[in-house]
Amino acid sequence: MAKSYGQLQAQIQKLQAEAEALKAKEVKEVIARIRTAIEHYGITPDQLFGKAKKATTSRTAAKKAPARKSAAKGKPVAIKYRDGDNTWTGRGNKPRWLVARLEEGKQLADFAVS
Repeated sequence: MAKSYGQLQAQIQKLQAEAEALKAKEVKEVIARIRTAIEHYGITPDQLFGKAKKATTSRTAAKKAPARKSAAKGKPVAIKYRDGDNTWTGRGNKPRWLVARLEEGKQLADFAVS
C-alpha cells in the first residue's frame, strides 16, 4: 500500500530528529578526543588558531596612500577620423560606421582629419 504525503512528512521529521541526535552525540565525542589531544601535547590556542591580528582602526586605514590614477584618464582626445557627424579618435576598436565604409572600399586616409 502506498504511503500518503502526510505519512512521508512524518517519517522525514522522525529521521531528521534521529539524524540531529546522532550528530550531537558524534560532536561530543569528537570534542572529547580533541581536548584529550590538546592536553596531551600541550597545544596552545595560538598554535591551534594562529596569532590573533590586531584590529585596524579607522586612523590606520586613513594613513594608507590613495591609489594612483592615470594622468591621461579623463582628458579629451583629439578626433582623428570624421565622416559627417560620425567621429573616431583612433583609440579602441573601429566604430561600426568606419568598418562599413572600409568594407565599401574606402581607405582610412579618406576619413582623416587634417
